[in-house]
Amino acid sequence: MTIGLGGMTIDCANPRELAKFWTAALDYEIGGDHEGEFVFLAPKGAKPGEASYLGLQKVPEPRTGKNRAHLDFHTEDRHAEIDRLVGLGATVLAEHKIPGLTWSVLADPEGNEFCVGSSNG
Repeated sequence: MTIGLGGMTIDCANPRELAKFWTAALDYEIGGDHEGEFVFLAPKGAKPGEASYLGLQKVPEPRTGKNRAHLDFHTEDRHAEIDRLVGLGATVLAEHKIPGLTWSVLADPEGNEFCVGSSNG
């Protein structure tokens, strides 16, 4: 028996509001909205189960401390992509570089961290 990754879910205060950032950031669309309590985002035109989703789940408590898990994204033009994400409402938190990999840690409008990296700096 095997399992496949359905998606990843981010806890947040307002899934519908946060969906505005993530749909623009990923060029996704809302794949389902369960009374604003859980909103899942999927690649445009994808059928349920066809692609991994990003879920946004309403929780009562605010995020505290560092995320225990986060999303990692890769791009060939990291600087342009970071500028685009900041324009959508993200905040740059840190920059890191090791041989062969450079990445930036960002936060979405609710403070959830994610990384954007590239192999070419």
